[in-house]
This record gives sequence, C-alpha cells and structure tokens, in this order.
Amino acid sequence: MYRENSLKERLGRGHVAYGMINAMGSSVAAEMIGMAGYDYVIVDGEHGLGDLQCHLGALQAISATPATALYRIANNDRTVLKRVLDLGVEGVMVPCVSTAIEAQAVVAACRYPTKGVRGFAAGMVRASNYGLSLERYLSDGAAQLLISVMIETAEGVKNAAEIASVEGVDVVQMGPTDLSFDLGVSGRLDDPRYLAAQRAVEEAATREGKILGGAVMPGITLDYLLERGYRMITMGADVVCLSRALKATLATARR
Repeated sequence: MYRENSLKERLGRGHVAYGMINAMGSSVAAEMIGMAGYDYVIVDGEHGLGDLQCHLGALQAISATPATALYRIANNDRTVLKRVLDLGVEGVMVPCVSTAIEAQAVVAACRYPTKGVRGFAAGMVRASNYGLSLERYLSDGAAQLLISVMIETAEGVKNAAEIASVEGVDVVQMGPTDLSFDLGVSGRLDDPRYLAAQRAVEEAATREGKILGGAVMPGITLDYLLERGYRMITMGADVVCLSRALKATLATARR
C-alpha cells in the first residue's frame, strides 16, 4: 500500500523510532505489533517463517495500523529486492553489506531507470496501489522508501565509512552476532575486538550523517543504544516475546 512513510518522516525530524520483528509469519502478530504502537514492523524474510504470499498478508495487516512496514530480505539480490518492493514495502533492510559497491547495488535495485535498475511493473503492483496511485508513486516513491544496510563482517567494518557515504542509504546498522563470529569472538559482545568494530561503524555512520539502527539484545541495552545516538531501535521479535510470556505464565502457575 502506497502512503507517506511516517517512519522516515519521524527519523527526519530527529526523533527515536522503536520497532519489532515479525518473525512468526503471522499477519495477526504483525497487526498486533502495529496496533501496540510501535513505529515500525520488520517482516523477516531472512530468518523468519513464511513465504512471499504469507508476508503479503503481514504487510496488508500492518497497513491497517500507523506502523511503517519494513522487510528484511534474505540476501542482497536484485531480483529478491524487486519482488519485495512490488509487494509495497515501505522500507528494506539488507543483510551482510560489506562494500560500497554492494551498498550502491542495493540503492540501484530500489530505483527505476535511469536512476537505477529496478524492473518496471509499477502499473500493476501493490507498491503503487495497483496503479491507482501510479503517478504519485513514480514521482516520489523512491524518496519515501527507507533503505537500511547491515554491516555484519570484518570487511564491512573496514569499509564502513564508504558504505555510509553511499547516496540513498538512510540507515546503517550492525548484525552483532554475525559480526562477532566473523571477527572470531563468537557472540562475545564485550570482547575488545567487537567493541572496537562497533565503535568504528557507529562513528562512520554518524560522520556521514546516516541514522544508526540497532537492536536491544543480550549484551546491548536500550540505554547503550540511546547514549550512542541510535535512533532506529528494534526492541525484539514476536517469537521471543511470545515464548518468554508463555514460559513466565507457566512458571507463575507452577509456583
């Protein structure tokens, strides 16, 4: 569904935005996240359950709420991006971007010629409200789309400044666990090697005027993210929230 991107507008005004991952492949869960007041919902096409048809249902459910619908794709692939964009996502999150060339490829895949390489079917896809908002979509759809790239390798850390400088990239964030493995510290987010890499990415993104995105997780607190200037903060995932609630409820009953 095509509409103004409230998340991008909120971030543009300098505010912090909070989101949640929809990993269950459930349109009901996606709708609940939006109704709960989160600024964005990330439909997880990398690690989450479901296929594109299932994810379409989640996007449709999110569009009935004020939340912005983002989509984490499985990999940096032009065809994958094309199909997801046609579904009418309001932002994309691309994993494992390690060079400026890869970041440029993301942006190009999100834009129609002559500014990019996205295949054209705008008149018949959900992204333009099935052609009903075609002129408006063609005029400012690229500006409304939020593009987030994830740095998850040592190579990406080394190239963080060049990645962050790519025009069209809005948000830079890390995949902390994957990055720790690539650095050889296997999930130890307090290891000096990981902390140095984290600071390097943070400083590069800030220096280039890009929004820092991050996630609250073991070893990374909300207070830390706010202190370091992160403004797009993912608070968790629906699967984790549900599993914790189920476990806590049962534990209370058994006591």
